[in-house]
Amino acid sequence: MHQLGIEDIVRLALSEDIGTGDITTIATVPESATASGTFRAKAAGVVSGIDVTARVFALVDPEIAFEPLLANGEKFEPGDVLATVSGPARSVLTAERVSLNFLQRLSGVATVTSRYVEAVQGTRASIIDTRKTTPGMRLLEKAAIRHGGGHNHRVGLSDGILIKDNHLAAIGDDAIRRSIVSARAAAPHTLKVEVEVTSLEQLDEALDVGADIVLLDNMDPETMRQAVERVNGRALLEASGGITFESVRAVAETGVNLISVGALTHSAPSIDISLQFQINTGASS
Repeated sequence: MHQLGIEDIVRLALSEDIGTGDITTIATVPESATASGTFRAKAAGVVSGIDVTARVFALVDPEIAFEPLLANGEKFEPGDVLATVSGPARSVLTAERVSLNFLQRLSGVATVTSRYVEAVQGTRASIIDTRKTTPGMRLLEKAAIRHGGGHNHRVGLSDGILIKDNHLAAIGDDAIRRSIVSARAAAPHTLKVEVEVTSLEQLDEALDVGADIVLLDNMDPETMRQAVERVNGRALLEASGGITFESVRAVAETGVNLISVGALTHSAPSIDISLQFQINTGASS
């Protein structure tokens, strides 16, 4: 991930939360007070966003010392300490909520991803994400997917070709063939061409024109098995559409290569992590 991407997102979050200043902290906490704290997990999960959390504190006040005890991608249990922080109490308090928002949210995405990845172990299927991300948070959530053991699909519209149902509807007659031919002619040769299909007949059309990846939209497992047999290694197959934790294993066992799950980002609950404080209100010497 590009460091400037992280910094832009963190600065926006801090600006949103702090505004013109942390009025409560400035009014009530002595300027000389120092604080220390521990980020403690209240539930099991997988760490993501520890680097983002560090950046929050660094941008609020360079005098804050942030020490991660676990790295992104590591698992934790209830009661585990993920990191410690110490420094000027006002600064630590001002950064508290934004730091927790990032760490809880991103660890939640990584944790859900890890559960899907574990569910398909022993098959050839890889769990991948979608563009159903929180606006402004895509780079961070895509990183969280990787920390959970998943893989990234397109980051955005400019780095991958995926011809979907609405593209085909806009093209009209002979849409699958025409769209793949057009994509091959217009797009960089380094990009693979992927097209969405809803039937085995459409799959055959896509294969005949030379699609690199075919997205099987909302197909039942038996139809997916037939699709895998028809393809016979000529293209990669991605399963998509309404896939849940309960159904993902059955989908993986059909032999598809990729399983895209929007729920990794659009429905991932934040992990319960607290920042427990000890504040020294005495004057500094």
